[in-house]
Amino acid sequence: MTWTFGRAAVGVVSLEVMIRINDRLSIPPEDIVVEASTSSGPGGQHVNRVRTRVTVSFDVDASSALDDEQRERLRDRLASRLTRSGVLQVRSERHRSQRMNREDAIEKFAALLAEALAPRVARRKTRTPPAAKARRLDEKRRRSDLKQARRKPKDET
Repeated sequence: MTWTFGRAAVGVVSLEVMIRINDRLSIPPEDIVVEASTSSGPGGQHVNRVRTRVTVSFDVDASSALDDEQRERLRDRLASRLTRSGVLQVRSERHRSQRMNREDAIEKFAALLAEALAPRVARRKTRTPPAAKARRLDEKRRRSDLKQARRKPKDET
C-alpha cells in the first residue's frame, strides 16, 4: 500500500492485511494506493492544516487479484466511476480524522467491488394477471363515462 501525502509520496507501508471483498476475493495491499489531502468544508484552521481526506485508488487492469472475467465485469459495471486510465478512486472526508476516513474509504471500496462483482439475478418474465387487466379497463371505462357526462349534448352546439 503506497501512502501519499499531498503531492509527494512519503513511502510504501507494508500491511499484511488483505482487503476482503467476498468469500473468494481479497485485494492485496500492494494493489492499492492511499492518498491523503486537505479536506474541504467547515473546520476552520484545522481543515487548512491537516490532511484528513483520504483517496483510495485501485488500478483494475493492473491488479494481480482479479481474473479476466472479474476485470471485465468491473470495467462494465463501474465504467462511470473509473478514470480514463482504468483506475477506480474512492474518497472519504466524512470524519475529522485521517484514520477514520481511511477506514471509511476502504469500507466503501470493498462494498463497491462486492456489489459490482456480485452476479446479477436474471429477471423472471411475468404477465399481467387477467383480473388486473380487467380492473384497469373497467376504471378506464368509468373515467370515460364520467367525462362524457360533463360534455354538453351534441344538439346544443
